[in-house]
Amino acid sequence: MTLRAIIVSFFLGATALLAQGNPDWHREFPAFRIAGNIYYVGTADLASYLIATPQGHILLNTDFKEDVPLIKKSVEQLGFAYKDIKIILISHAHGDHDEATGLVRSETGAKLMVMDADVPAEESAAPGRPGAHVDRVLHDGDTVELGGSKLIAQLTPGHTKGCTTWTMQVREDGRTLNVVVIGSPNVNAGYVLVGNKNYPQIADDYVKTFARLRSFPCDVFLGAHGAYFGLKAKHEKLMAGATNPFIDPDGYKAYVAERNETFQKEWARQRQNPGSSAR
Repeated sequence: MTLRAIIVSFFLGATALLAQGNPDWHREFPAFRIAGNIYYVGTADLASYLIATPQGHILLNTDFKEDVPLIKKSVEQLGFAYKDIKIILISHAHGDHDEATGLVRSETGAKLMVMDADVPAEESAAPGRPGAHVDRVLHDGDTVELGGSKLIAQLTPGHTKGCTTWTMQVREDGRTLNVVVIGSPNVNAGYVLVGNKNYPQIADDYVKTFARLRSFPCDVFLGAHGAYFGLKAKHEKLMAGATNPFIDPDGYKAYVAERNETFQKEWARQRQNPGSSAR
């Protein structure tokens, strides 16, 4: 078995274990409007977003193939047509966010747009990979526009080489709100930050990512997993009639600071123990 195959097998195994250990990954969750024209259509933890426009819709994250029926149901419960999805985006090329991109693309005819460094993983047909043709290769700072909505692809690498944080603005109650959908700032188990031959600059990329995340103006705090931004608790408050709890600039700052501290500790540990990996 080649080194690459060993690495792929390791991460696929880790993903499978995580899926078994987190029932929220595939648990149905109510579809709802977050702010402006952004709607939640994901599971209880795997976050998928529908940006609805008069010219069709943008879907951010397709999750696993088994989650597509739930996504489709959520889109239709909101009164939108699944086949009106015109563009598919991802946060990063890991199966819990992108395994179904090829399936959704074939069912809807939508165009798939992916950050350049994650394109090879997106188009790979290896086990657990979507094998999806990328219609538009994105670069840091590129915009994706449809029906008056504009999303900016912000390269925030480390978690994957092409990990993408999406920013956009929406109108809510007469206000313009800055929305940030974090790709992922996490250092997964098995990640090598020191002496990584396959990704030599991984630690430097994380450092740059945290600097970028701190620089983004944020009113509405979202992310690739519901756990990042307290999806369940905030949804409960929203349904109870509270002022929109997803408008959470302080929560965003606190999350980024906590994730940076966790990264810095792990990086320091690996510098003291060369050859080790994240646990």
